[in-house]
Amino acid sequence: MIRNVVTMVLAISLVLSVSAFAAGRPEAAPAEDTSALERTPDDPRLFRPGQLTVGTGDPVFPPWMLNDDPASGEGFENAMIYELAAELGFEPDQVVWERGLTFDQTIAPGPKPFDFAIRQISVTEERQLIVDFSVVYFQPDKAVIALPTSPVIGARSFADLRGARWGATIGTTDLDYLENILGITNVQVFDDQAGTFQAMQGGLIDATVAALPSAIFVTGVQVPDTEIVALLPADPNDRGHGLLFQQGNPLVDWINEGLQAIIERGVVDELIERYLLPEEELPEIRG
Repeated sequence: MIRNVVTMVLAISLVLSVSAFAAGRPEAAPAEDTSALERTPDDPRLFRPGQLTVGTGDPVFPPWMLNDDPASGEGFENAMIYELAAELGFEPDQVVWERGLTFDQTIAPGPKPFDFAIRQISVTEERQLIVDFSVVYFQPDKAVIALPTSPVIGARSFADLRGARWGATIGTTDLDYLENILGITNVQVFDDQAGTFQAMQGGLIDATVAALPSAIFVTGVQVPDTEIVALLPADPNDRGHGLLFQQGNPLVDWINEGLQAIIERGVVDELIERYLLPEEELPEIRG
């Protein structure tokens, strides 16, 4: 009997203690509504709210960015980013450049240390399976680059080009273009652009291709003994350059609206005219 009474008292005490604890525990605060900050420089969905973090290369090259200095705003890509940032409401000093990733790391799936990246990244069907892109802002022609003694000098058709020895950098749309558009079956592949042009100067290959703006810089500055032989049609598998986002990034629609706005105002066309077009007319090979 005594044991039953003690058990009952303990049970009642436990219930009262739990009830008192529950009554005294503060309720969890409701989640803060931050929706009013979305689509502003303080958007909590930004990689670092208060900043626009933009991924790019290290180093960077003209005419895309001048003097290896993205923050200067001099060059096609960085000038466009500062115009886009202003459209979105950011001050210039709120744009932060993230340069820690290689190109292959930038286009790979997975988390990114930036809001988006810009580094002449072509929008392709394969890449769209693992990352997200903005609307296309630039679609470059391809250009044939060779030494003046190359057998591709004076070529007038794809058939004329196929007899030459070609080289390209691994993992690029230039390599895809040679193999899938020109139908070159024995392209020599190099680890980087420098290796491709060293092979050309060493007589191992006759020619390569590159986006026209890159070709202008290569032939004018990097390897001045080369020349642009001809322009080729834009790659139908390369939809053009777009900003690259981590897949599922909720900022894409907002950034796209800003980008579309500066495209429609003619800002991007003005920058293309200033930085990316050749001064002289070049011959074309269209098939």
